[in-house]
Amino acid sequence: MDNRIILFGLHELEGVGWKTMLQLVNRFPDLQVLFELSAAEISAQGIRASVAERISSRFTHAFIEERLQLYMKQSIQILTILDEEYPQILKEIAQPPWVLYVKGKSAILNGRLLGMVGTRTPTPYGKKIAEEWAAALSRAGFGIVSGLARGIDSKAHIGALQGKSKTVAVLGCAINQIYPRENALLFRNIEQEGVIISEYPIGTGMKPGMFPQRNRIIAGLSLGITVVEAAEDSGSLITVEFALDESRDVFAIPGPIHSRVSSGVHRLLKDGAKLVTRVEEIVDDYNYMISSDEKRALNKPLTLFSLSEEEGEIFRKLSNEPISIDALMEDGQFTFGHLHAVLLSLLLKKAIKQLPGSTYIQA
Repeated sequence: MDNRIILFGLHELEGVGWKTMLQLVNRFPDLQVLFELSAAEISAQGIRASVAERISSRFTHAFIEERLQLYMKQSIQILTILDEEYPQILKEIAQPPWVLYVKGKSAILNGRLLGMVGTRTPTPYGKKIAEEWAAALSRAGFGIVSGLARGIDSKAHIGALQGKSKTVAVLGCAINQIYPRENALLFRNIEQEGVIISEYPIGTGMKPGMFPQRNRIIAGLSLGITVVEAAEDSGSLITVEFALDESRDVFAIPGPIHSRVSSGVHRLLKDGAKLVTRVEEIVDDYNYMISSDEKRALNKPLTLFSLSEEEGEIFRKLSNEPISIDALMEDGQFTFGHLHAVLLSLLLKKAIKQLPGSTYIQA
């Protein structure tokens, strides 16, 4: 069993955190020896006694194989820091994840990526900016990294899916959990067209501290971070702190001076973030990376897609009056999952709008 598989196994073991992993990797270049050590021998390396006992008693080849099978059955890819496919830019941060759990197109992780973050309660202005700028940056060859949260995150993902370079959703929970539930459609579409990642093993319960911690991954994967709307106490500013710690660029989009959800952005501007009022101002900082075709694509209007036969059937069932998913499923023509996929495609094509309570109208 090679080191990368053993590393994965350690990561799956409850109670073995990031620092414990670091101690073990530094002390034992060949992790194979862990199968032969007693709890006392492991504890002698500075590992807490309870954790050493857990490693000694539970860490076996059978345990690792069982966990591997769990991920294989759910079509979840495992990337360890020892893998060539692991994003190089992420290895450079102070605390890179030992393991990434991946759904979707993992190659996107090694592309040109820019982060976009902001408030969970954006104004119409913020929603419009996030979606339009993410789409433009994606057309120019930049994948968009965000956290799949409500608000700006969701709009950034939706915009990026309209471009060519797609999007990376970094979860603050295990990869088999969808949070918030209202983003189930978006989750599935990113899984098909982009990539979803998490550093948390299946079975990890959600805790508040996990979401701020994942922000270091958003910052670590990104050449720069764009903040659309954020209040003074916004969690998205944690991502900015990580970005600054890792010498990433920080771009701030100003809002109205009396807007609470722009107060944090304005503080960033006072502290030296780059003020941007056009998406081209972000692209200009990375001119050396992009082709002339990508520069031309930046300002092209989004293609107006025709509807497929299935999309047309759903579209014709909608009107200006909100209709629920249950009502759309009454004729039994679509399964729940299939209907979700068609609805999300219509949302991305801007043919329909989603309203509170999972109801839909024609756009």
